[in-house]
Amino acid sequence: MAKDAVAREIVFALRRQIAKIEGTLPECLEAPARADITVVRRGGQAEGNDALSNRALASLALSTGAGCLDAALGGGLPQGALTEIHGLETRDAGAVTGFVLALAGLAVGAAQGEAGLATPIVWIGMTETFGEAGFPYARGLQSSFGVGPESLLFCEARKLADALWIAEEAARLSTSAAVVLEIRGNPRRLDLTATRRLHARAQQTGRPLFLLRQAALAEPTAAPVRLVVLPAPSGLRETVAGPLTGSIGLPAFAVSISKSAYASNGQFILEWNPDERIFMERGAGERSAGEIRAKDPFAVVSLPRHGADSAAAPGAVVAFKPALGRQARKPAAGDQPPRPQRAAHRGARRAG
Repeated sequence: MAKDAVAREIVFALRRQIAKIEGTLPECLEAPARADITVVRRGGQAEGNDALSNRALASLALSTGAGCLDAALGGGLPQGALTEIHGLETRDAGAVTGFVLALAGLAVGAAQGEAGLATPIVWIGMTETFGEAGFPYARGLQSSFGVGPESLLFCEARKLADALWIAEEAARLSTSAAVVLEIRGNPRRLDLTATRRLHARAQQTGRPLFLLRQAALAEPTAAPVRLVVLPAPSGLRETVAGPLTGSIGLPAFAVSISKSAYASNGQFILEWNPDERIFMERGAGERSAGEIRAKDPFAVVSLPRHGADSAAAPGAVVAFKPALGRQARKPAAGDQPPRPQRAAHRGARRAG
């Protein structure tokens, strides 16, 4: 009987370790009846009340404010998990970065509401990625997303292995509101195993970890949610008298659910309200993300106020009048007469 109990305990410990590495199976331990009890796990590791609260926090959802998107995701983005935010092309970097900054601002507000303390955002990226997409603007962080420059910690890595290691270590910190890992393209090292490790770290602390992928294609990862973000045309600015003609309204995003355990593929047009710090759904009659890119393959900004450019069709020949020589040109009214000039060799020379 003793041998069977030991073997059963070893099997349970192995299953728990595999579930922790995979990042897909939830912990099946029940919370202790008393608040002062410490759960001791095999291998000498102890979990107190902080670890149990982090595990409970991981099961919560981060609400975006857009009811359509939150309902499709089962209540919002997973709080303690790895979430992928994709940009299909390099020109979409500004929109994708702004969308992630808005999510990070929401995570900061949620963390401050729970702990009541200032919690920073750790942003890790590659040198080549920052060279293409740039850095967030300090003044824009405060005014648009409610994130002070002192609350954003940047870390620039030259190698992907270093960026992944820093992201894992940063995800272990329960004092941070969110961790953002910005990667460009589809590097081979960012495989299923690497994303499982990141997802497991996020589950341990109960804080969101956003994998921001610029100009990347979808591939198998351990992230339970993947969103594809494209820029959408802004609407008109709303005033008391109604929409203001010729104005530019709130920034808009075309968000597509590419992967989710709760919903099928969906497409939404969202607007970010910098005053309320929340996403809002645009009317259901707006175009989807696929229609925006299909109908407007090149235009990423609104059309001019007075309509499209009236340039001539390609191939049109424009005739110019032949230019007259300087001697034949007649001075126009108001022209200043040229100064008298003489050749240098005609000037007087001093002898000796």
